[in-house]
Amino acid sequence: MPEQFSLLLPVWAGDRADFLTTAFRSSVEGQTRRPDHVVIVRDGPVPAPLAATIAGLVASSPVPVDVLEGAENVGLGPALDAGLDACRHDVVARMDADDISFPHRFAVQLPIIESGVDLVGSGLQEFGDDPDEIVGTRTPPVDAHDIAVRARFADPFNHPTVVYRRDLVRAVGGYSDFALMEDYLLWAKMLVAGARVANVAEPLVKYRVGSGAYARRGGLGQLRAELAVQRRFRELGFTTRGQFARNVVVRGGYRLVPESLRRMAYRRVIATYRG
Repeated sequence: MPEQFSLLLPVWAGDRADFLTTAFRSSVEGQTRRPDHVVIVRDGPVPAPLAATIAGLVASSPVPVDVLEGAENVGLGPALDAGLDACRHDVVARMDADDISFPHRFAVQLPIIESGVDLVGSGLQEFGDDPDEIVGTRTPPVDAHDIAVRARFADPFNHPTVVYRRDLVRAVGGYSDFALMEDYLLWAKMLVAGARVANVAEPLVKYRVGSGAYARRGGLGQLRAELAVQRRFRELGFTTRGQFARNVVVRGGYRLVPESLRRMAYRRVIATYRG
């Protein structure tokens, strides 16, 4: 039987009102299978125009919308954990405030969840200023075995595309406050717990690549987050000693190389899974 599901969409002060409108409408009004409930998490105070946009979207939405208004910015992981608590349904779909869902996204993903899968993502298309000008595609591994193998080296899911079962996410501790790597750590915890996983290779989301995207993937902050998540993987027994050493050298080095090399490595190694 078809299951009801909630859409979880975080917003913070840095988001643009027009981008949020497009993201919301593409994921709710524009879907051939609409969510049954939406949770917008306002992660801290937002400018007046963005607050007005949120209020307008709630008022005009064809499905119920709850807004969580955080008093301060707590970061993506804690904001999403709070949003999960507010979701009315066990099945939860993720969306970011500046991306665009294809109209058939949930019509494709929900039957996979209903077949017994706990977590399903999809491919995505990257765009810059114009959603019609695609600058890249991220294609993930599709079957459970390839996802498990890929996960020991790179994030096997595109976070803005995922749909999952909230009960399992909660059972493994949720996102937690693990800045920059909260989603990757969550997938690892779910895999260790025996989650049934899948991906759809087809792009079901358009992902906005802003200026400085590759610069943000490097630097000492990213290196510290990388080393921290690799240590957590070892503590979980998710990776072997050899995989840990490889990841520290390869992924850690990726954070420190010049931006031009990082861009090349990302497109050739990270963005598209080739088996």
